Order: sequence, then C-alpha cells, then structure tokens
Amino acid sequence: MTSTIGEILPAAARRFGAHTALVVGDRSFTFDDLEALSNRAANRLATQGVQPGDRVALYGANCWEWLVAYYGIAKTGAVVIPVNVMLTADEVGYVVENSGARAVVTSPENGERLRDLDADLGAVVQWDGDAPPSGLPDWLARGAPEFTPVPRDAGDLAAICYTSGTTGHPKGAMQAHRSVIGAAMGTATMGARGPHDRVLNALPLPHVYGSCVFNASIMAGSTFIMVPRFDAEVVLRSIGEHHATLMDGVPTAYYYLLAHEDFDSYDLSSLTRCWVGGQTLPVAKSVEFTERTGCPVHEVWGMTELAGATSANPVIGPNKPGTIGIPYPGNTMRVVDVDDATREMPVGERGELMFRGPLVMLGYYGNPAGTAETIEADGWLHTGDVATMDEDGYFTIVDRMKDMILTAGFNVYPAEIERVLCAHPTVALAAVGGIPDEVKGELAKAFVVLRPGAHATRDELVAHCREHLAAYKVPRAVQFTAQLPMTSSGKLMRRLLSDIDDGQR
Repeated sequence: MTSTIGEILPAAARRFGAHTALVVGDRSFTFDDLEALSNRAANRLATQGVQPGDRVALYGANCWEWLVAYYGIAKTGAVVIPVNVMLTADEVGYVVENSGARAVVTSPENGERLRDLDADLGAVVQWDGDAPPSGLPDWLARGAPEFTPVPRDAGDLAAICYTSGTTGHPKGAMQAHRSVIGAAMGTATMGARGPHDRVLNALPLPHVYGSCVFNASIMAGSTFIMVPRFDAEVVLRSIGEHHATLMDGVPTAYYYLLAHEDFDSYDLSSLTRCWVGGQTLPVAKSVEFTERTGCPVHEVWGMTELAGATSANPVIGPNKPGTIGIPYPGNTMRVVDVDDATREMPVGERGELMFRGPLVMLGYYGNPAGTAETIEADGWLHTGDVATMDEDGYFTIVDRMKDMILTAGFNVYPAEIERVLCAHPTVALAAVGGIPDEVKGELAKAFVVLRPGAHATRDELVAHCREHLAAYKVPRAVQFTAQLPMTSSGKLMRRLLSDIDDGQR
C-alpha cells in the first residue's frame, strides 16, 4: 500500500505503465514517462546536495515540469514547499526563509524573481519550458532515469503548505505523508475515480485542492488533463476535445462557465460527474449546471490544514447539492458550540465545524501558539467554519466565522446572501461584505457581476432578496462591478471588497 508521496508514481507506473497519465496541450505522457522523468529530477536534486528532510520550494505555474519536479522532490525524501505562482517577490522570500528551504525548483522567468532573496539557498534549479517535444530539459537530461525513493514513514513531514492568510504573514501548515496520501485516496474513493476517467483540471497545482486532485488522479490511474490556467472558453473546448469524464473546480469556475454566451453550443456530453470545492456553490448554480449538461455536481470541502479535500458528496451514495457531504473514511466531523468546543450541537443547529483524524496537520511550522489555538489537546481541529449537520450526517457550511456580519445583534452570513443573489437569473457572481452603520453596527453590502448582456437594478435584486431572506439579512446596498477579487485558486476574497467600494450605501 502506498504510504508516502515518493511511492505514489512508482506504484502507479507498475500498475498502469503505458496508459496515458498526463495531457498538457499537444503533449502527452504515460505513467512510465512520468516515472522516468521524476527519477531524473530526483537524481539531479540529489546531485546538487538535496538530502532527506531538506525543504525544497517548488515555484511555478501549471506545467508538466511542475508535476515531475513534485514527485522528484518527494523521491529524495525532501519536504515539498509548493509556492503560489502569483506571490510577489517579497512574499516568495518570506515563504522560502520561513520554511528554511535549501533549494528552489522553478522556471527561468520565476527564477529571475529569486535573485535578490536574502536566503541561504543551496540551489536554484530552473526547468526549460522551451524544450523540444523529442528531448528533455537540460537539467533533467543529465539525471539517470532510475532512482530508488528514499524510505520515509507515513507520519514524517511531507509538505509545508502556506495558508493565504487574512492578516500578517501566512502560516505554514505541516502535512504528514499520511495526510497527503489520505486526502488523495479519499478523493479517488469518494469520486469513484479510475483508469477509465479523463480528469480535466485548471486548478493551480500548488493549491492543496489542486495537489489533492492530481495525486488522486495518479493513484487511480486516471488521465490528468492539465489546463495551465482557468479560461472558460479553453475549459469548455478542452472537455469536448479530450472527452473529459470528470472536472474539478471552484465555484467561480462554474459561474463563469455557465455565464459563457456559447456554453450550450459546446459538447460536454462526456462528463459523468463534476466536483466543486474551495467555497460553497449555491444550489441554484449546481442545479443549473446539471440541467444544462446532464452531469451532477458533487460538492467537496477541505482545508490547507487538512491536506486538501476531506469531505464530499460521494458518487456512490446520496448527492445533496448545497451540502459538503460526509467525511472521508477514517475521519470524523462534528458541530460544536462556538463558545464551548466540548458541547456538540443538535442536528440542524449552527455551530463551529470541528475535524479529527489522520488528515489533520502536524501543526503550523515554527508557530506553536498558532498550533495550540487551532488543534485541541485531544486532536480536534477548529476549522473556523460555521456549519450544520442533518439527520443523515451530511454537513452544510453556512460561512466562515471571520466573515460573519453582526447587524443589530443578529448574525448575518455572507454566503447565505450570495446563494440567494446567485439564484437570480441575471446574476453571474456575487460577493457580500459588511459596511459600518452607526445604528446597527454593520450592514450587508452586495457586489454583483451580471451575466453578459443581462440587466438588473439595485431595487430588483433587493426585492429578490426580501422574498427569500429575513429582513435583517437583506443587503442595504448593491454595487455592480465587472469583476471580484479572487485568490489564485478562484476563491472570493471578501476582505478585499472594500478596494472596489465606490462609496455607495
């Protein structure tokens, strides 16, 4: 049984060998190809002094070299530090210095951004993105195609993944091999993924959802169709061209796909199920996608602190749109009083979602205080999400505790308002933030992106909300905008809504 990241690809190559593992643009790679390439990467890194336990940062956009380097690093016994390609030079510098990275594997254009880093790097390895189809990048070509993965224990540190952070510097979540393997295996199992699948992915590989998906794909023997970055037209075209059977994405990806003016003209008939995670997808959008494609959407949930996706609506079992399903096998979730984590809430009542099991991180790197605040002595992890559980044990995320708006003593959750707004036929995307009010403390304000060619007024949307929400939840202001602030993985960044505030109230 595979128990470490370094064993994933060798085990898959033994089982699936000549089967196509990866498709990127007009290039494809078999499992044997990726095994040999990652062995070359491991040999080159070892030659340049990378030792078991060293931290190695991996900094680049979606490409086949990134995936090869990921497994190459793992095979040396080193710890992978995936770095968001959208980070500034200062932010990359913090991650490299904080993690104690001894080497960075990156592309030439990103390597330029590392020149002025004040860090004791043993090596900066650059792949060559312009290698001819018949050859290999120079740094890989000089490595032997055979390498025996360095043995590691399932509980050893495998990766340090940095949270996006809302204030101050991001925190490095330390993930054990058992966590990364467990999240990927759970994703493959709950999604019924196998060698018959062709998985389309535009998620950024450094993100925990992206890494969870590609690890699951490799473990299951599926063909991983990599899209460099999300573009609605490219994704729609690629589904038909590659006969994708499964697609993973964040809610905003589905918003933009549905809003594409030619959506119904693309051949999406090969899709058998889709997964959505990162944030809650409004039920109306899930239903619309299924009605227009015939393909069900299964919502999943996870965290950086849990190595990726950790609960889902299973493919074999009830699929309840609007819920995040049930926890992966071997893990437990519960809803507790936000003021007393020892008191479990009754079915249907709101509280903080707690998680316990082998997917829980080892802690925050170099931050014992942050670790103690997040993980209880008995192993239960505070997710910071407000949730409910139904009578079947399915969980529903209400919102992030930190995003809650307090209006005249009432708790208002932005995600609830966003779900209602997105059910309006003119709305492509919506985000809700709080604005100060002298009398009520805070009020809800909606930022709305309309569908192409659609028209709506503030009064129409407010009236729509009044039909479906209690009076204190109805947004008191609506601002129309062309776009909303997003993370590299496509999550809404509510804390940056004020940056597009035009003063409307």
